[in-house]
Amino acid sequence: MPVRIKRIYDEPEAGDGERILVDRLWPRGLSKEKAALDAWMKEVAPTSGLRKWFDHKPERWAEFQKRYREELRGNPAVEPLRARIDAGTVTLLYGARNREFNHAAVLADFLTRNS
Repeated sequence: MPVRIKRIYDEPEAGDGERILVDRLWPRGLSKEKAALDAWMKEVAPTSGLRKWFDHKPERWAEFQKRYREELRGNPAVEPLRARIDAGTVTLLYGARNREFNHAAVLADFLTRNS
């Protein structure tokens, strides 16, 4: 099934399917009503240590992807997320400003390549 990613601050759309926030921290300045979430699966987000190390620095992107994929391989929260994806369209929501260098892109790729 399709896996989409989008910023949590973008407006919800009918084609989003199940909207799942995959950040460890709640996005700043956003109410739960405005977020229009179906679930918050913070357990699949990068660990706090990895997130702080990466700090959204493009020069760390390749190494971040490698480290985050390693975390995902041993993460028991991945299978429940994969089950949701198997059931229908899922949009993974993230709070980062950078639409290219963010963990949701890595997570979506990991879920589709390792299914």
